[in-house]
Formats: sequence, structure tokens, C-alpha cells
Amino acid sequence: MSRLVALLFATLVSLHAWAQYPSRPIKLIVPIPPGGAPDISARVVGQRLAELVGQPVVVENRPGSNGNIAMDLVAKSQPDGYTLGLLADSMITINPHLYKEMQTDPLKDLAPVASVVSNQWVLSVNPSVPAKSFKEFIDYARKASPPLAYASGGNGSIHQLAMEMLKQRAGIELVHVPYKGGSPATTATVAGEVAAMFSGTSSAPQIKSGRLRALAVTGRHRSDIFPDLPTISEFYPGYEVTIWLGLFAAAGTPEPVLASLHAEVNKLLAEAPTRSKLNAAGGLEPYISTPAEFAELIRRDYDKYGKVVKEVGVKVD
Repeated sequence: MSRLVALLFATLVSLHAWAQYPSRPIKLIVPIPPGGAPDISARVVGQRLAELVGQPVVVENRPGSNGNIAMDLVAKSQPDGYTLGLLADSMITINPHLYKEMQTDPLKDLAPVASVVSNQWVLSVNPSVPAKSFKEFIDYARKASPPLAYASGGNGSIHQLAMEMLKQRAGIELVHVPYKGGSPATTATVAGEVAAMFSGTSSAPQIKSGRLRALAVTGRHRSDIFPDLPTISEFYPGYEVTIWLGLFAAAGTPEPVLASLHAEVNKLLAEAPTRSKLNAAGGLEPYISTPAEFAELIRRDYDKYGKVVKEVGVKVD
């Protein structure tokens, strides 16, 4: 009986401790240097989260190894909710299929906290390409000899996988030219080094200035930023590439902590000021979901991109 009483007491003490969460600053790890969309999102969300929970949220930039360094730090942290990571979908759903050896299994070693933001890709071409619409581009690419070249942010990047998926659906041939990141790829497309690319809505300035011609978007629905552009799924049903950022903790983090964080993140994402700040950071849209919906998204994208990586035979640099 005394052992049962001791166990019950320990449980109550533990529940009381987690009920006080957070009682000290929270570290929020970001996988890129300051300035990019994940960093801006982390600072917008972190500032408001700190106000809601009454503790500082300190953003720590830990770039390198295609995001694996940041992911490893989160996975190996104490599972207490005081170290979180704002991680990109590619790290969770693509990297495991690209690297033969990874220190972290994201599906086992990380605990999803909440989806945070999402964005669509935009299919854009250099203005020298005569195609004025998505259909014209497909027809033009199908007839091009030699094949048109397209830019990506690197081998195995979601830029590449999105285009490879389009090649498969449309039955066209394109030559892949990898660059070291999305920004250099955009610069190359604007300069005419390649004909086309997929990019995030952060390329809106180049599109609006006429330095790129946008033809279609990759989401399930049309983009608020480019409402006149069709979705690729209007031509090829089922085609969808939505990029997202999510909040993760180490596996084993207590459920009350995860539930508290999830509720606070969803609360701040629903606020108009947060939406405006994220939208200004490159057209990012708050992505509010339930824990079950977020888990299903991760599994679906993991399987989808794993299939593409295997079929294309993608290799990392």
C-alpha cells in the first residue's frame, strides 16, 4: 500500500510541476541563419508565445547539414518542452530518404507540437520563354530540343522534387540544374541561365516587376497572393506541393506540455496581427491544425516524397 501511495504522490507532484509549465525561458532552435522565412516565422511566433506564456522565448539559429544539425539538437534535448525547433517539412519528410546515415529519426525521435505556417510553390519562367500560360509551357517543354533547364535549391530539395513530380505527370523532359539555395536559383532564373523554377511566394517581387513570369501554383487551392494563377491540380488532379514549418519537441515530452504549447500556438496563429506579420514575411499563411491532422500531414508527405526520391534516384551533394 505504501508503494502505491508513494507512486500516487509522485504522479501528483509531476502533474503539478507540468501544470506550472513554463517556469523558465524556452529555447527555439531555427535551422537557418537570420533573415529567411523560418527565422522570421520563429521570431514572430516566439515573441507572441512569450507574451502568452509569460516566459521569454529565445531564438537560436543553428544552420548546417541541410537542417540536420538543428533537428539533432532538438531530438537530443531534455524532453521537457524547454527546447523546441521550428523545423521545415523537408527536414522531416525528405532528408530521411536522402541521407544514408542520420543521427535522428524524425518520426521516432521528435514529438510534433503544432503546424505553424504553410506556403505554396509558384512555377515561374524567365520572360524569354514564349509560354504565357501553364498549358503553353507544358506544350513548349514537350517540344523543346534540347530539353529546357530548370533551377532548384539543391539536389534533393523540395524545388527539385516538385519539378520531378510535374515531369512525371506531364510527360515532359527537363534538365535539372541545382544551386546552393532558393535565392541563387531565383537569381539564375531571372538571369536566363535556366528557363524555369519552382519558388515560394517570396519571389513575388521578381514576378510583379516582370523579371519572372508566373504560370501556376502548387497548392490545393489558388493563392491569395496570385489569385489569377491556376493550380497545377486543375490540369493534373492530385498534384499538390504545400511547404510548411512546424514546431517540434523531443520525443517523450509530457502530453500536458505538448497540449499546452499546441493550444497557445493555435491561439496566436488565429490572431490578425500575427497573420499580417507572417504574410508580410513572404506570403506565409498561418497553418492551424489539430494534433491528428498535423501527424497525418507528416506521414503523408513522408511517404509521398520518399516515393519520388526513390523513383528519381536523387542523391545529395
